[in-house]
Amino acid sequence: MKSIGYQKSLAVTEANALVEFDASKPVAVGQDILVKIEAISVNPVDTKIRRSVTPEAGEHKVLGWDASGIVESVGDQVSLFQPGDRVWYAGAINRSGSNAEYHLVDERIVAKMPETLSFSEAAALPLTAITAWEILFERFGLNTQSTGTLLIIGAAGGVGSIMIQLAKKLTPLKVIATASRPETRDWVELMGADEIINHHQPLPDELKRIGADGINYVASLTHTGEHLAEIVEVIAPQGKMAVIDDPATLDIMPFKRKSVSVHWELMFTRSLFKTLDMIEQHKLLVRVAAMVDEGELISTRVSDFGHINAANVIRAHALLESGKSMGKIVLSGF
Repeated sequence: MKSIGYQKSLAVTEANALVEFDASKPVAVGQDILVKIEAISVNPVDTKIRRSVTPEAGEHKVLGWDASGIVESVGDQVSLFQPGDRVWYAGAINRSGSNAEYHLVDERIVAKMPETLSFSEAAALPLTAITAWEILFERFGLNTQSTGTLLIIGAAGGVGSIMIQLAKKLTPLKVIATASRPETRDWVELMGADEIINHHQPLPDELKRIGADGINYVASLTHTGEHLAEIVEVIAPQGKMAVIDDPATLDIMPFKRKSVSVHWELMFTRSLFKTLDMIEQHKLLVRVAAMVDEGELISTRVSDFGHINAANVIRAHALLESGKSMGKIVLSGF
């Protein structure tokens, strides 16, 4: 089968940063399903792994943790799916990725994709929807009765785009999004943000400008290290902060006076450790699919980079590394 991967960690500008190669078609056993990949999207984690993880000598590492496709076959312990089902999922970081014609994935982190979306539109959502859902409803513990204000730093990216939508549909919170360029401001407004501030300006000043005082929840999706002191200043006593990026250091001592809780979020934790509640990712993807089909959520696909090949995936990595992407980048078909 056709696959895309790398044998050495290289800069995206290098000729062999990603290459195409042939691999054996996997076989589904146990709780795995084998999916014929129809579309993928590219996430910052793809670029981080490519830059930092070197495969064993002679081996290719295949990236990709967002996919939509058709179930080709199922393992002998599978109960949720059957061949022919149209599915979407975000995969597992400790397994071979979805940048291949066929992909093995545990059924407990997969769901049937929305009926109203194309494969391309569907591939944009799983990883970011899981991340946003876990932050809002598991780390922050939000529900339909929650009150207060949510600040999303880096809101125009994939996670922020779907987090705005989920927060507006499933909670009464006021949502403040950060965005700095005209196009990203327009995008987060389209997603449903109540207020927009510029993260290139001091956050306390920007929040004062719009009359926001005491932020109850902060989702820091990018450049956490640069904003940490400002977050300490603007977050309300007994507030909650969630972090998904990789700051070089994260000193949370300044939050002590306000009794702020700090939450790491990694949507791969359940699959990485095969936690007893691993099935919760299946359930939340089912819920998100239903919300899409009911018209409550829209796909966050912004860029379609064409067929799934090494050159186009490299283009996607380069755009993500530039810091200028918004929404999600999707590729379809081999």
